[in-house]
Amino acid sequence: MNTYMLTVASPDGEWFRGEVTGLYLRGADGDLAVLAEHIPFITSVQPGTCRITLPDESSRTGHVDGGLLTVDKEVTLLSGSFRWE
Repeated sequence: MNTYMLTVASPDGEWFRGEVTGLYLRGADGDLAVLAEHIPFITSVQPGTCRITLPDESSRTGHVDGGLLTVDKEVTLLSGSFRWE
C-alpha cells in the first residue's frame, strides 16, 4: 500500500512523525480519510478520535482537541492538544 509522511504536533511538541498509510478523523464537514496521493486541501479538525494506520497494518489512536489539517505531498495535523489513547 502507498504511504506518505505525516506529522502530528501541538504546542507541547511533536507527537508523531513518520510514514503512514492512512489518517482518519473528523474534519469541518464530517468524517474524512486521508490516503496516499490525496488531493491537496486544508480543513479545520473537530475534537475527537484520530486514527493513524501504519505500513505494517497496525494502527495508533489518539485524541485531538480540534485543530488544522493540511494535506499536500506531506500531511500535517496541528492540534491545540493531543494525547494517545
